[in-house]
Amino acid sequence: MNETILIIDDEDNLRKTLAKILAARGYDILEASDGIEAVELLRASAPDLVFTDWKMPVMGGEEILRYMRKDPRLDSIPVIVITAFGSSHSTIEAVRLGAYDFVTKPFDLDEISLTAERALAHSSLNHEVAHLRAQIGRNGVAATGRLIGSSRAMVDVFKMIGKVAETDSTVLICGESGTGKELVAEAIHAYSRRKDKPFVVVNCAALPEGLLESELFGHERGAFTGAVGRKTGRFEVAEGGTIFLDEIAELSPGLQSKLLRVLQEHTYERVGGTETVYGNFRALAATNRDLEACVREKVFREDLFYRLNVVRIPVPSLRERRSDIVPLAEHFLGIYSERNGLPTVGFSDDAILMLQMYSYPGNVRELENMVERAVLMARGRVVMPGHFPMSIGAGRERDPSHDEVEFLLLPFHKAIAELEKLLIKNALKDSNGNKSEAADRLQINRRLLYKKLTDYHLEE
Repeated sequence: MNETILIIDDEDNLRKTLAKILAARGYDILEASDGIEAVELLRASAPDLVFTDWKMPVMGGEEILRYMRKDPRLDSIPVIVITAFGSSHSTIEAVRLGAYDFVTKPFDLDEISLTAERALAHSSLNHEVAHLRAQIGRNGVAATGRLIGSSRAMVDVFKMIGKVAETDSTVLICGESGTGKELVAEAIHAYSRRKDKPFVVVNCAALPEGLLESELFGHERGAFTGAVGRKTGRFEVAEGGTIFLDEIAELSPGLQSKLLRVLQEHTYERVGGTETVYGNFRALAATNRDLEACVREKVFREDLFYRLNVVRIPVPSLRERRSDIVPLAEHFLGIYSERNGLPTVGFSDDAILMLQMYSYPGNVRELENMVERAVLMARGRVVMPGHFPMSIGAGRERDPSHDEVEFLLLPFHKAIAELEKLLIKNALKDSNGNKSEAADRLQINRRLLYKKLTDYHLEE
């Protein structure tokens, strides 16, 4: 008996094309043009796999997922969400509701058929995705509006958030400075069952050891000179909620030892006190350093590393998610235009090209600062290249992989062609010549990549 796939999408051409591709691979196909029609089909029979659009006029993918997860007959059916709107909230919400995968349009039909095969092959392993189906029926929107991105690298981050949010496991968030590690921690807390309790941030590099110990654990009156009363520490403030230990690699050896005990036992003493305090908290940590290297260099405890590294979420640099640069820039443009009482106009083509070329050693934080400055310089007019810092256009911090091509001196279409060639070369280099992986990195389908390789004479 052939496996049955239900395809739900209000775009007739896309639905029928996908149905034709999957039918050619031997699957029986059911089609629904909206959520209401899909529910009628689901009531009549349980398919083996469901493809559903996320945004539909009457009943979207979120409602379909919620409906299926409430029905024991449908709960174990894998669901693949397809959409043109790949926001952080929709991705996290889809995964939390039990979606097997989340793919954004346009997608490669061959790739999506392979995704279908993988989903069907894993559908019997319900225990692996059971935790992704938590919090059924909750519709609170978490404060994750600042987590922006639809690149594959960021979708992977959103999926990880969806997987770990409902647990109490320690999470280690890694990435360069300015990538948004604290935003990831905020999202984990916001999607957890602790979301109504405190989210406490501690910058481990901001205070010397003596003050940091008091800041973390609190102190009793008279514990040291100036301790005129009891101080409540951050672990105590985080009771019932989440404590986020930023720049964890900067902790002194003494504090590393004390933190290990707190994470293992959830108990601690205030500085100068003898009373043992039990803490009900969830710990998240972040670092921009290579902790494994720190362990090898004997500057970070190996046992603390393993205690922190229960789940690791790597946050990509902006160079690794270039397709997110313009959406992020437009987001910041709207924020700072409104904050300064200026109209949100937009970027010129040359300004967008400049944004795409730059290497962003400071990552998203640097992009935000650049856009804020540009808004103030433009004063309600279209943002032009001259509104950015001179160092960007002059190329002093330009990504070395951009060779010596002076894109901004070329005619527009020639500049775009040169930039496309450069992006393709870099993607192939980063993928060790694997064209499928290069296409994934570029967020284009393989057929378009092959066409560009031919057009630009880049074939080996």
